[in-house]
Amino acid sequence: MTPLNPDRLLTVWEAGAHRHPLDRALLLLALAEPDTAPERLADVPLGARNTALMRLRRARYGDRLDAWVDCPACDERMEFELDAAHLPDPTTPPPTISVEGLDFRPPTTRQLAALLGSEDQEHAAGALLEACAERPEALPREAAARAGLLEAVERALDEVDPWADLSLMVLCPSCGHKDVAALDIAGLLWDEVAGEARRLLDEVHVLAQAYGWSQSEVLGLSDARRAAYLDRVLS
Repeated sequence: MTPLNPDRLLTVWEAGAHRHPLDRALLLLALAEPDTAPERLADVPLGARNTALMRLRRARYGDRLDAWVDCPACDERMEFELDAAHLPDPTTPPPTISVEGLDFRPPTTRQLAALLGSEDQEHAAGALLEACAERPEALPREAAARAGLLEAVERALDEVDPWADLSLMVLCPSCGHKDVAALDIAGLLWDEVAGEARRLLDEVHVLAQAYGWSQSEVLGLSDARRAAYLDRVLS
């Protein structure tokens, strides 16, 4: 794992600031898995990608995760805290799973990226099913049979690789509505990286004005020493 020090964090944030969330996830994955060739990062299964990103996140920010979701029934924003140590244990799923006599590979970021132009959720799910199938020509063509197979494949993937699509049951304290919310590890980590990047830029701005230091000199300070200088400038 490549340490997410301040200088590297700003570089990653700058590279991903105006890119799609899937691209941002791969930028972070390159730090979490530096031994993986860049051209192969998009082909890492989603479960392995999310597990690696969580390792990177815990190394930089610890086990506590602050998250939120809007209630679909009343629009109340629900904020909650998670402990990463209580999430499912990482698993190593098999390269393929067998469902109803057909073999399927776990989905990847590259396959999700291929569906970005699809506006129909049902069509996108069917396209992903075909992309994951070892023999797409063997998939049923009848709509009901295909829908049933899709559900069966989703259940099988959840069993062998829960990190591919982590979700939580949430209860709205305002209206009592229960819902399942996806836990987007890549999105949460990016939000934290972006927040820290903005804070670091503010600190560089203040200390550069006060002492005439360059960005590299400010970022080269330890967190404790940088905070001590900021206290003196702002007090």
